[in-house]
Amino acid sequence: MDKTTNRILAIDLARGISVLMVVIVHTLWIYGDIHTQSETWLGSIIHLIGKGTPMFLIAMGVSFTLSRNQSIILSIKRALYILGIGYFMNFMKFILPVLVDTVPDNFIAAYGWTKPVTLDNMLYMLGTGDILQLAGVSLLFMGIINRFSKNKFVPVVLALIIAVFSKEIHGFRLGIKGVDYILDLLWGAEWNVYFALFPWFSFILIGMFFGMWYKEQNRSNRYLFNRMGIAGIVLMLLGGGLCTYNFTYHFGDYFHLGPGGTIYLAGFNLTLLWLTNLLVTRIKKNKVFEFFYYCSKRVTTIYVIQWVIICWGMGFLGYQQFGVTGVLVLIPISILVTLGIQKIVLDSWLMSKGSKRQSIKNSKKEAIVQKT
Repeated sequence: MDKTTNRILAIDLARGISVLMVVIVHTLWIYGDIHTQSETWLGSIIHLIGKGTPMFLIAMGVSFTLSRNQSIILSIKRALYILGIGYFMNFMKFILPVLVDTVPDNFIAAYGWTKPVTLDNMLYMLGTGDILQLAGVSLLFMGIINRFSKNKFVPVVLALIIAVFSKEIHGFRLGIKGVDYILDLLWGAEWNVYFALFPWFSFILIGMFFGMWYKEQNRSNRYLFNRMGIAGIVLMLLGGGLCTYNFTYHFGDYFHLGPGGTIYLAGFNLTLLWLTNLLVTRIKKNKVFEFFYYCSKRVTTIYVIQWVIICWGMGFLGYQQFGVTGVLVLIPISILVTLGIQKIVLDSWLMSKGSKRQSIKNSKKEAIVQKT
């Protein structure tokens, strides 16, 4: 732990690495052709990297339990804020390019549509359930769970229940348009929602469990990550066994996992977090770590920026047009452009905004001193 900031450095490192791995995955999805994605060494490696998404969610759960204010009201405010950013991102990456007519025809065709794009088509894209929608909806439930129970076993039991029963309720709808969208956010089986609450909330709940356990053990990093490592191996064996028994049911669809797939990925990512802690404890703080800590602090804005610039890039580069060499060239470009916008535009803007706030505070203090 960083004693000056009271943060778990391994969690920050994992989160920073995760958000950059997302840029790599999305670059492949949008620009790599089908052959490159499914039948090349690069596609195999990047799809393996994509299996690290739950590490970010587990880290989110741990961080929530360590935050100072966990009230329901604050959780609701945070949830609405994240949901707002999520739908703003969908507008920027989908709707705006459609309105200026830069979206490739084959991207529209991938949805089963034809041009011109209709209002219903745009509403569908605007409502896409991404990881920010998952985070926002999850925050609503996290606040409620934390309010009514401080028992660390409540989150882990709920995680198990969600993992086991998600596959059975996937796709349940009532046939009411607006209501069905909400149900899709909870347990949808269609492609309008990629990260439904069931089963992905399981990973956040597991993070909450370990966060509570961490606080009970006087914030011992060694205790926390050793237990993560042990649990990770056990869960990988259990989940892997279930996937071997029936892969189609348990792990046939990455975005709509069955029990075995959820359990396996939970174990896989807990093990990754244990390994991340080994790096932090055995390697001195360096520029590489500091870079990932920087990314961790800006994880939401980096996530939004990378999706927007990658989707806008389709207007110039096309959709799924590149082989291995092209994707390898575009990956560092995507990362550099994303970080460049973050550093030059957002960081500078936030810095100037912070300076203005500080000057206002100083002015008020001076006014108070003069009056007294």
